[in-house]
Amino acid sequence: MENLTSADNRTDHGWTDLSVEYKVVSILSVILICGVGIVGNVMVILVVLTTKHMRTPTNCYLVSLAVADLIVLTAAGLPNISDSLCGGWVYGYIGCLGITYLQYLGINASACSISAFTIERYIAICHPIKAQFLCTLSRAKRIIVVVWALNSLYCGTWLYLSDTKETVHGNVTWVKCEYKMSRDLYLSIYLSDFALFYVLPLVLATVLYGLIARILFLNPLRTDPKESSSKKWRKESTQRNRTLSTNNSSCSSTARSRRQVTKMLAVVVVLFALLWMPYRTLVVVNSFLEDAYLDVWFLLFCRSCIYLNSAVNPIIYNAMSQKFRSSFKKLCRCGPQRMEKPAAYSVVLTYSVVKDTSNGESPDHFTTDNDELATPTPADSILASTMRMSFKDPSLSGRVALSAP
Repeated sequence: MENLTSADNRTDHGWTDLSVEYKVVSILSVILICGVGIVGNVMVILVVLTTKHMRTPTNCYLVSLAVADLIVLTAAGLPNISDSLCGGWVYGYIGCLGITYLQYLGINASACSISAFTIERYIAICHPIKAQFLCTLSRAKRIIVVVWALNSLYCGTWLYLSDTKETVHGNVTWVKCEYKMSRDLYLSIYLSDFALFYVLPLVLATVLYGLIARILFLNPLRTDPKESSSKKWRKESTQRNRTLSTNNSSCSSTARSRRQVTKMLAVVVVLFALLWMPYRTLVVVNSFLEDAYLDVWFLLFCRSCIYLNSAVNPIIYNAMSQKFRSSFKKLCRCGPQRMEKPAAYSVVLTYSVVKDTSNGESPDHFTTDNDELATPTPADSILASTMRMSFKDPSLSGRVALSAP
């Protein structure tokens, strides 16, 4: 893979300076895309770390993806500004090694994070029983640590394969960060990166999201075996009709929330495939060409697609997830400050009994974190209003548990 920060401005027999048009377009596009991406990914990290109900396995993988995208935007995007302004590499030998290493680390960790949350979604939706033990917060953290550790070791080879090279053109010395050996010797590395961090994640995502779609959109939502015992418990309840009706609404809301999460993550994968395709294709084609195709405008387009891929994910979360949207607003102090979801359970005894009955669940029902991005169900809103009424009129407090929704 060609270095993302180097713009090859040589002709076949010499060297020519970058045009003013190229410099202006390159600087403005990088500043805009990288600026938006850095702010957005920092907000994703802060939202998940500071909001308790946002700390879920899926969101942990999204934080890992946000960190990887930040590395790509800072290590690959921002040095392009100095490249365009100065016409060469200005960070020296150590900067060449470090920035090249971080570029590949961010790129590879981004692909691995996408694969990780794809597998997590597949287990959570298609195997809900196993998900209670496999899709946990602690396991997600351990997987993320392993992913970053392995990628750090894998990318360590670039510390020995990168170097700076000086080219004298007249009275001007042009410094470039490039590779030590001939481009032909890197063919195996290019192809392995292409297979491991582009083709394999896309094949995996295609298969798993196909299986997820079959469950969510073609088949009814799978139920937990514990729900079988809860059904028996509901039949013995005197509130049979009311609980069944409310439970159907809750199941429908759960299915909608899972479809919403799946659609959002699928969009992330599709954009990853589309925006990385020009650059990955260019690298593979150039690996077999004697004279590599290095048109500066096409390279700028390829790099801009990469930066856009790292910048667009927070925008997708804001557009397709109500929880992320609300958390972003709260972080920016835009809109009313709402009480966090856990605070809804501050009312003791009466609320708990009503909630268990309305959801058609037995008191020992185990709730997983598969619906981390779900919106509040209609039953929750009704119960909340019922509780407020009980405080306003003490005479109704004895009938709260029996009041119809």
